Parts: sequence; C-alpha cells; structure tokens
Amino acid sequence: MLNRDGTITEPAHLELKNVSVAYNNHPVLEELTFSVPHGSQIAVVGPNGAGKSTLFKVLVGLLPLCAGQILIHGLPIGHHQDCVAYVPQREEVDWRFPATISDVVMMGRFRRQGWFKRPSKADQEIVAQSLEYLGISELAKQAIGALSGGQQQRVFLARALAQEPHILLLDEPFTGVDITTQETTLALLEKLKDHQVSVLVSTHDLNMAAQRFEQVLLLNHHLIAYGPAQEVLTREALQASFGEQLLVLEHEHQGSSTVIFDQCYQPDKGSIE
Repeated sequence: MLNRDGTITEPAHLELKNVSVAYNNHPVLEELTFSVPHGSQIAVVGPNGAGKSTLFKVLVGLLPLCAGQILIHGLPIGHHQDCVAYVPQREEVDWRFPATISDVVMMGRFRRQGWFKRPSKADQEIVAQSLEYLGISELAKQAIGALSGGQQQRVFLARALAQEPHILLLDEPFTGVDITTQETTLALLEKLKDHQVSVLVSTHDLNMAAQRFEQVLLLNHHLIAYGPAQEVLTREALQASFGEQLLVLEHEHQGSSTVIFDQCYQPDKGSIE
C-alpha cells in the first residue's frame, strides 16, 4: 500500500477460490480460481458480457458470491479498511451529482476519517497531492458535471489514489478518453508499480494489454487463460474467448511472425457484465 509519506505497508496478495456469481439465477462468473501476487499489474480481457465488471464489483463487496471465497492478505473481504479502490466505467456514474472535484476526491478519505468528521489536515494534504498528480489542481472548485470525459476520469483516479489502496481496480479506463488522460493513467500505473500496489485493469485494447501489462487474465464467464501476455494472447485462447468478435491478422517481418489482434468491439450498455 502507498502511504502519503511514500512508505509501503502490507502489500496485498489477492486470491480467488472457485468463485461463482449470478444475476437472477443467470450465471455470470463460474468457478474462478486465480491469485494475484502483491504489486502485480493485470490486464483483464474478454468480450462484452464476459463478467469483467462483475468481477470488480465482487472484489469491492458490491455483489455477493454464490459460491467460493475471496481472500486479501489471507482474510475474507470486509476485514480490511478501504483496502480496494474501484474506478467504475464512466457510464455508471451520475455526473449530475452536485459536488466539486475536491469534494469527490475527498470521498476517497471518508472511510478512514469517518463519515461525519471534518477532514483533517492530513486528509486535505492527500487530496491536494492526488489532484496535483493527476494534473487537475486548478479545477478543484469546479462542478464534476462540467468537466470533459477525460477530466472526469482523472477525478476518479485521484479519488482512488487518495484512498491509499492496496489494490486498485480500473474498469475500462481507456475507453472514450483523450490521449492525455490515457498517458496520465499509464503514468499512474507506473507509479503504483513502484509502490507495490496491485492493479487490475479491464480493457478491450488487446495490443495495450500485450504491451503494457505484465500478466493478462482472459475471461469469458470462466477463466480461459492467465499468465504472461505472450502465453495468454494466442490465437486459440482469444478465439475461445471472443469467438466471432475477433479478427486475427498475421504478418511476417524480417523472418519472424507477429500476430496482430484487432477486436471488432462495439460498446453494449445493455449487456450483463
């Protein structure tokens, strides 16, 4: 975990054992078993409705398990104070909520300070540092709904950073944002890597998953493959996960064969994920 003084305490080991989740008796995740060593950065990849968002919501306690167990530091979810930070997809947030950017980022401190206590000087310093790191300090007093999509994304990243999490979950952080926000997000991931914060990022960008992440978790209701990108992002595994949604192109370059994956992705807001 990254503390405000730059020190690290209790790096998180995340473990799922035979985890299953359903909506109205409709299975969404089935018997997931995998572990995430502390400080790892994992790209979570799969088609629409594969269960990526469901997985993240389960990890922060927003959805119950039908079966199985999730352990953080060897203990079940709920035993750690604000251990996991979650940045949802922008479409899931009501941007009409009457709050300033500073207010939203301070929400990352609420469980540490208590809902009815005034923010301490330390809380205010952490919020200011988070705003500065994401490059939005000058926007602190603006209403959240008045911002661009990229700026809104950076506000929620700042809120997650202010939470000082052991584990950070980012749900489609690169979708519908500008290049500056993408690069800011990737720079944040590099900083968190230095501080042993475990990160799981869902993405439809297979090239980014292959190039920017140490490990890839390929999902479609159950675990298809998990490990280094070159071992997971194979033609067979991707077709098993994406089926007809995936176009695979191969090209030869200087005697070596490179496989380029081009997913035909269209956002599906109505799907269960």
